[in-house]
Amino acid sequence: MGKKLIELKNITKSFGELTVLDNFNFYINENEFITLLGPSGCGKTTCLRLLGGFESPDQGEIIFDGKVINDLEPNQREINTCFQKYALFPHLNVFDNVAFGLKLKKLPKDEIQSRVTATLKLVKLEGFENRSISTLSGGQQQRVAIARAIVNRPKVLLLDEPLGALDLKLRQEMQYELKEMQRTLGITFVYVTHDQEEALTMSDTIVIMNEGEILQIGTPEDIYNEPKNRFVANFIGESNIFEGIMVEDYTVLFCGRNFTCVDKGFKPKEAVDVVIRPEDFDFVPPSKAKIIGVVDSLTFKGVHYEINVMVAGQEYTIHTTKYRDIGDKVGLAVEPQNIHVMRKQNQ
Repeated sequence: MGKKLIELKNITKSFGELTVLDNFNFYINENEFITLLGPSGCGKTTCLRLLGGFESPDQGEIIFDGKVINDLEPNQREINTCFQKYALFPHLNVFDNVAFGLKLKKLPKDEIQSRVTATLKLVKLEGFENRSISTLSGGQQQRVAIARAIVNRPKVLLLDEPLGALDLKLRQEMQYELKEMQRTLGITFVYVTHDQEEALTMSDTIVIMNEGEILQIGTPEDIYNEPKNRFVANFIGESNIFEGIMVEDYTVLFCGRNFTCVDKGFKPKEAVDVVIRPEDFDFVPPSKAKIIGVVDSLTFKGVHYEINVMVAGQEYTIHTTKYRDIGDKVGLAVEPQNIHVMRKQNQ
């Protein structure tokens, strides 16, 4: 990863009585695709607006390339924003929408022509220069909005839920295109979404937020495989979460039995949460299992079956390619590396 490009230090932001960000700290590397992920109202859009210059922090510093930029207007920052509502000019054609910022800078006509043409090629809108905005699909309008943002060659592009208005198939296509675009351009992307799959698909780094606080920062793999607490485990992907006791290093008690795990560093007999992803359970003969239950429901999901197994009154969710009948008695096994032990929240 490149050098540190942006840093938010001790940022606090309130609207009236409501504190949206409280002593908020994180940094963004050059050429990184970083995603702010969290439920509605967690503060991620406010964070983006602070970076873009559309809001000012009550306390703290926003540092860009080594300089504090708290007092810089949006147009003085080497940062462009692409909003969910594309904010395109309906009276201008595609070319003039993309060229708008360049014309404001009074660049020579031939440079405007070459930059707009090259940018439209990058977003796969060659030949659309003279088209009216009203004739474009949602995905094409999204591409125009991105082209208008990147034609100015900003160091950073902020994207606020830009795919939210698109249908599922188009959204998935655009996820891959955006990631490819970011690689090609070498621009830092700061992306806001509440869609976990989107974050896992595109990001180099994910920042999990809730109620104005950062709960975890890491790669998609780290966040998915090593969630720090119950909220993160539930928010990213599906999880089976159990109350447990850390008996000693590498041994955890849950579901009434001791299991070998790969975790250590807890207090003896510390109360913990244990997370096991649905794909990490294996079916085994009940005679060889520590966990025995009965199949309660089965749903075909295309690639796998989602099977709910009732064990002593608790429901376990299993993702497997193996079919089981409702009512079947089954044994469940899990490998030590797939048992993830987490400290209790607020401990």
